[in-house]
Amino acid sequence: MSQFYKLSIFLAALLVAGVGHAQQEPTTSFTLEQCIDYALKNSINAQNAIIDQQIAAAKVKETVGLGLPQISGSASVQHNEQLRRFFGRYTTTGFSFFPVTPGANEGDVLAQQNFFQLKSSGDVGLNVDQLIFSGSYFVGLQASKAYKDLSIKNANQTKEQVVQQVTKAYYNVLINDEREALFANNIARLDSLLRSTKALNKNGFAEDIDVDRIQVTYNNISAERQKFINLKKLGVELLKFQMSYPIDQPLELVGKIEDVQVNSDVNSYQQNWDYKTRIDYQILETNQKLQKLNIKNQYAGALPRISASANLGYFTQSTDIGGLFKTNANISDNENIGPDKWYGYSSFGLTMSMNIFTGFQRQYKIQQEKLTLRKVENGFNTLKQSINLETKQASINFENAITSLKSQKENMDLASKVARVTKVKYEQGVGSNIEVIDAENSLRQAQTNYYSALFDAMVAKVDIDKAYGKLVPSQK
Repeated sequence: MSQFYKLSIFLAALLVAGVGHAQQEPTTSFTLEQCIDYALKNSINAQNAIIDQQIAAAKVKETVGLGLPQISGSASVQHNEQLRRFFGRYTTTGFSFFPVTPGANEGDVLAQQNFFQLKSSGDVGLNVDQLIFSGSYFVGLQASKAYKDLSIKNANQTKEQVVQQVTKAYYNVLINDEREALFANNIARLDSLLRSTKALNKNGFAEDIDVDRIQVTYNNISAERQKFINLKKLGVELLKFQMSYPIDQPLELVGKIEDVQVNSDVNSYQQNWDYKTRIDYQILETNQKLQKLNIKNQYAGALPRISASANLGYFTQSTDIGGLFKTNANISDNENIGPDKWYGYSSFGLTMSMNIFTGFQRQYKIQQEKLTLRKVENGFNTLKQSINLETKQASINFENAITSLKSQKENMDLASKVARVTKVKYEQGVGSNIEVIDAENSLRQAQTNYYSALFDAMVAKVDIDKAYGKLVPSQK
């Protein structure tokens, strides 16, 4: 094989390797804060909440615009092929629009061709309306701002839900990572025990059944580990789902169980606590404010509405459409005879309007709005009871979780000690093989119980933070 051929193969291999490396998807690592931030930016619910805020902001500007000058313009060209005739009584004793008409008697009703209007006309105008006073307008300004505030609170509620879901899914993945490491340690320890037992069996210090017992235990934990790995993948997929993260892209987490603080005093939550820290309570308060504005708006409807208006424009007529755009016709304007032109006109004025009698409709509308306000206010009692139940339940669950966690931690430490001592005794020939297997099984069960209790404590911490309105600090 020539050197050139070898060099070509080498370069081609480097090229293929380089392309493969370039096409490989980089693995992205996330902390809990980064997971939450990603979810808030990509979650459909969070995006819709932001859109609702933008809609509310635009609504405020729309309402403000009602109080600004409203300007409209118009331009029209019209041709009347056959003008309307006008009717009147014929008279010869005074001024009459009718020429002398043979056969017509005094007082007869005649239809005369309209000689005051030419067949074609053009009109260009500008209309300006300015609201001066309207009670409903000022109430509407307040309501639009309250509506904007409501959209912000709804967005905060959506944010709280996203934070709660992502945090729980994140903790679940951390727990599974830790349990997978424990599986590896347990398998390594059993593998060491299995090899040492086989060596003892080979030298006649252990029976075949001792080897078989450990082999069975080793096979069971290996199979259990494989099933757990498959379930762990589902935990990662759940986190991706809660984050709105692409399912087909890799995801790694930065963080350890030790970094999560779950030991907190329940009493610290209750100190200086107020219902208003809850976002759902804040939303109900805003709805109450909006309902009061609805009542105020009904009263404001009885006040007069004052507006100013002005009309400016130009008008002309001609015998045909083409004449509207020519300057060769002679038209008298009572001052001189000159070329055809557009004549300006203008008007301005004030308008005040108000409802005098509406058949008691406003009275009954106000009654309906007040009754609706009572329903909203009744909702405060229901919500407070619900919050009281939720906080109490979350507090009890958290206290129980912390108690269980401490107990399971102690059990795991004791089981680890028993397993270590039992193994040493067995290796020294003063313990039985069954004791070692029982100790290993007890240790694995204690580890499982501990991490289940740890996850329960972490979830309980999230729930109690949410119950007391402390899950998202910006809501305070």
